[in-house]
Amino acid sequence: MSTFIKSTTALIFAAAALCVPAQAQIMSGWTGDASLSGSKTSGNTETTDVGLGLGLTKTDGIYRNKFDATYDLGSVSGEDTKNRLFLGYQLDRDFNDRTYAFGNINYFKDDFGAFESGYYAGAGLGYKVLVDAPVTWNVEGGLGYRNQSTQEIGVFGDAGFIAGIEEGEAAARFGSDFDYAFNDAVSFYNDTEVLTSSSDTYIWNDAGITAKLAGNLSAKFGVRVDHHTDVPLGREKTDTITRGAIVYTIK
Repeated sequence: MSTFIKSTTALIFAAAALCVPAQAQIMSGWTGDASLSGSKTSGNTETTDVGLGLGLTKTDGIYRNKFDATYDLGSVSGEDTKNRLFLGYQLDRDFNDRTYAFGNINYFKDDFGAFESGYYAGAGLGYKVLVDAPVTWNVEGGLGYRNQSTQEIGVFGDAGFIAGIEEGEAAARFGSDFDYAFNDAVSFYNDTEVLTSSSDTYIWNDAGITAKLAGNLSAKFGVRVDHHTDVPLGREKTDTITRGAIVYTIK
């Protein structure tokens, strides 16, 4: 793995550690987890990867803040083969025990995927279908604005390239967040999102098992599938990531 990847990994994970409330006063009231993972990817890239993740939630009365960040890096024989950053923020406003409104924004940068970068900003309504333990299930739907740029494509047999194309348009978003706790130590999750506009529909599903190890440490194993209906020439429509992770719970 390149020196750049090693250095970046160390810096990001160190930053995540600072998010523990006991170590950072600014994080008071936030809960969530920080994770370090290894993964095997098939699709646009065939690599062994290192992944960093941070998921935080803070509830203040009828308002709920949610922040997510992931950073995936990969290399083969010293050459970078994966470099993907995702940042997302959502603010919920509860109307009652089940119904809420939300506004959300996310951004991604991907050097090796079908699309080089993009963002989405929107708002909508959510409904808590199941609220009683051991099962919780939330569904969401909304409208917003989506912008994404395709990768530059090298022209075979020529020194030229096809420039990336940027598309900005109205989009609809639908989401599902399902969790089932088998017991106090083991739980299952299945998260799904559909983001659709006239140029492309993006569907991802992330499912897996989390098991407590000791104290604030847990192990997580999951499979994520990302699918685009319309991609640039020479790019795969579907990426599959199988990931095992060590998770530190932030309380």
